[in-house]
Amino acid sequence: MTTPTPLPPGLRSELEAGLSALGLEPALSAPLLDYLALLARWNRTYNLTAVRDPQEMVAKHLLDSLAMHAYVDPLARRGGALADLGTGPGLPGIPLSIVKPGLRVTLVESNGKKARFMREALRQLGLKDARVAESRIEAFAEPGAYDAITARALATLPLILELGGHLLKPGGVLLAMKGVRPDDEIAALPPAWEVRAVEPMRVPGLAAERHMVVIGRRGEAAEAGAAAANPATRPGA
Repeated sequence: MTTPTPLPPGLRSELEAGLSALGLEPALSAPLLDYLALLARWNRTYNLTAVRDPQEMVAKHLLDSLAMHAYVDPLARRGGALADLGTGPGLPGIPLSIVKPGLRVTLVESNGKKARFMREALRQLGLKDARVAESRIEAFAEPGAYDAITARALATLPLILELGGHLLKPGGVLLAMKGVRPDDEIAALPPAWEVRAVEPMRVPGLAAERHMVVIGRRGEAAEAGAAAANPATRPGA
């Protein structure tokens, strides 16, 4: 299962326009569409994502994942490590790995068929700085190894921290991708954690609300957190 599925015409121009709106190079559309074609092919057999139409995948998967790219810029520049928790078929981790060379991405996923797909995707795309960890989040035994963790449509903020907070090194942050501003979840954060930023994100092609919530340990000198919470540019903001 190595031949990508043919994609409908017009996807490239839609993706290139979205990349430009996010402040990314349109030329990145080529490897991103290679990933999308592979995902669409595997999805027909293995049901990796509920989004079946490649046209919908451009905005709902690729551009939605990449809307947070400015928040990982500081990590990518210094070869920092990001753990993508409950990544499914590699979202947002694989798109981020494509557009941010140098970012070391670990894709944490317990589902075997999704893990197999991601290994094949990393092989075909030549993403040497990304790897797959086939594991439950809470059982992933790399404590204190990551500058940041992220999660997209995974769970509430308190639960994400309960499952994956142990992975953060001192000064590390959770970069949580949320829809509407999650004020109830923020109010329920454990006392050891604090919000560093809550910022709206715009996703080209999607009218739905999106927010980035940046959370770190209370009282830490958060070098990584400060950088992640204040990206130099926030395209679309």
